[in-house]
Amino acid sequence: MNIIECTNLTKEYISGENIVKAVDDVTIAFEQGEFCAITGPSGSGKSTFLHVLSSLENPTSGFVTYGEKKLSDYNDNQLSILRRRRFGFVFQAYNLVNELTGYENILLPIMLDKKKPDEEYLNKIIKILGIEDRLEHLPSALSGGQQQRIAIARALANKPSILFADEPTGNLDGKSGREVLSLLKYAARELGVTLILVTHDLHVAEQADRVLTLEDGRIVRDTKSPVGSGALDAPLSTPSTASGPPSPQGEGKAVKIEGAVSE
Repeated sequence: MNIIECTNLTKEYISGENIVKAVDDVTIAFEQGEFCAITGPSGSGKSTFLHVLSSLENPTSGFVTYGEKKLSDYNDNQLSILRRRRFGFVFQAYNLVNELTGYENILLPIMLDKKKPDEEYLNKIIKILGIEDRLEHLPSALSGGQQQRIAIARALANKPSILFADEPTGNLDGKSGREVLSLLKYAARELGVTLILVTHDLHVAEQADRVLTLEDGRIVRDTKSPVGSGALDAPLSTPSTASGPPSPQGEGKAVKIEGAVSE
């Protein structure tokens, strides 16, 4: 079943006297639960396509449909609520709030929504990502890989149906990047979230179930990846188990969720 799709999607920018089509008449659909990587050379329109698909930017023409409704039918406030509740975002630069602890950063979308947190669900995310001992640290005290794990937990906190990731390993060294990628993929599958990820790294892209290749704003290849369908089902940084998520530091100790805003 398709969860999100776009039809004749186009995004144009004016550059001097020229009109540049960053996204050029793209029609594509994404299935519920799939992991799709979007790759291509620099300037091919990868990030712009992700931003328009996820409503961070408006298209010049064409439309995006989430479920049964066009995103163009939402007003600005409705789009903001949709992004907060149904979409999760992970960026290359982490985008954590420096004055908040890791734990407070994770809770941020829940608090903005004035909802009571699902403690069992949040504990599961925290355990999968192995960040139980980093929750009280400020971002400045965390490594890049740890910051990105916090960012992933924040993106998953409101139980999104789609996770949009824009170069999530771009600022990390090779080892940290591989660990974050495997955790991101594992978490998405454990939680049943559709993962749409932009990357310039073919080693990252080959882990996906499906790979879209963009050139000059157009999709030139749409391939299923035999590697992605079975690789990295458990995170690289922790031992895999047949029945569940990896054992985090802390031997399964529950994390108490406090300070949330209730309805």
